[in-house]
Amino acid sequence: MSIEEPAARKTDAPAAWIAESGLVVVAAVFGLTFVVIQDAIEDVPPWSFVALRFLLAAGVVAVPYAAQIARLSRSGWGAGAGLGLLLVGGYAFQTIGLVYTTASNSGFITGLYIVFTPLMAALLLRQRVTRWSALCIATAAVGLLLLSGYGGAFHPLGDALTLASSLCFALHIIAMDRAVRLFPTGALVAVQLATCGTLALCIALIKEDFRLPGEWDAWGAIAFTGLAASAFAYFVQAYAQRRTSPTRVSVILGMEPVFAGVFGYWLAGDRLTPLGWAGAATMVIGVLLMDVKPSRMSLKWALEWGRSVFTGRPQAFDIVFTRHGRGRAASRSAVPHTRTAGADGEWLPGHLEGPEGANAPGPSALLSEHGRTG
Repeated sequence: MSIEEPAARKTDAPAAWIAESGLVVVAAVFGLTFVVIQDAIEDVPPWSFVALRFLLAAGVVAVPYAAQIARLSRSGWGAGAGLGLLLVGGYAFQTIGLVYTTASNSGFITGLYIVFTPLMAALLLRQRVTRWSALCIATAAVGLLLLSGYGGAFHPLGDALTLASSLCFALHIIAMDRAVRLFPTGALVAVQLATCGTLALCIALIKEDFRLPGEWDAWGAIAFTGLAASAFAYFVQAYAQRRTSPTRVSVILGMEPVFAGVFGYWLAGDRLTPLGWAGAATMVIGVLLMDVKPSRMSLKWALEWGRSVFTGRPQAFDIVFTRHGRGRAASRSAVPHTRTAGADGEWLPGHLEGPEGANAPGPSALLSEHGRTG
């Protein structure tokens, strides 16, 4: 993996792969909820919907894990309640922030938890983020920027509230990482969901007219989001966070807007702009690159090649071609021996000797010798 993690997480690669595959499914489910609840919230107020969704999810998880819940310690109840509080805080700040900022700003700033999570993991959990992981995170963040259509307009109050939402979601992932190692997963998830549903119900009773849905479509949306996007999703997240790092969790779950765009295109007739599709593709690339393990040698060669492109100074290819000219294959081990007294990597044909001891011709001479004009 690209991030330095506790040794316990490195010993079971198949389990980590299964866990991260489950997170991809969770991101897809989260993306599908945008299409599912689009019409449902017209029949039931938003906080009433959230309360019913999470209370249903809590009941579903509590049934098979009732014994675990009964044995859960006071600290376990506190951990579950804290997770639920962070989750509600994320939804609350996001909802209030939308009143004072644009939808594109909200989408981009909320998604910044993919950046905040590794920073908090380094600060709070002492997990070192490698340069490669940082590059992948930055790539995903750029994709998110393009996908959200962020226009750069600054709305101080709304953007600040939305930033608080993003921090809550990042802290939720960090707190979950610690809690799942101390307490049983089923009981922890049940308490978390129950806390979230209870707090949402209180907000609904205070801020809006709480009521039950009157349409079957709305009940169907509550059932889907309660069962799939809450009970299943947060259980899988808890399971996965026992086997992978918070950084990887955040980047994979950050694929949610990509799936939202795909399902919106497929099911609701939504159309992304070319810039939006470019952003979605960039986010996918950022996630896929997390599983690539570039060696130091390959990175060094890539940097040298890039430097030669921008400076116009021949690097590895010309050196190898000159040293082993006339069609002979060059070995990687031969390259260091072809460097001369000039600057590092500089091609000095007058000081390089060919296999027979004579000065080796440059590439242009070899091309001419074979009848090629370049």
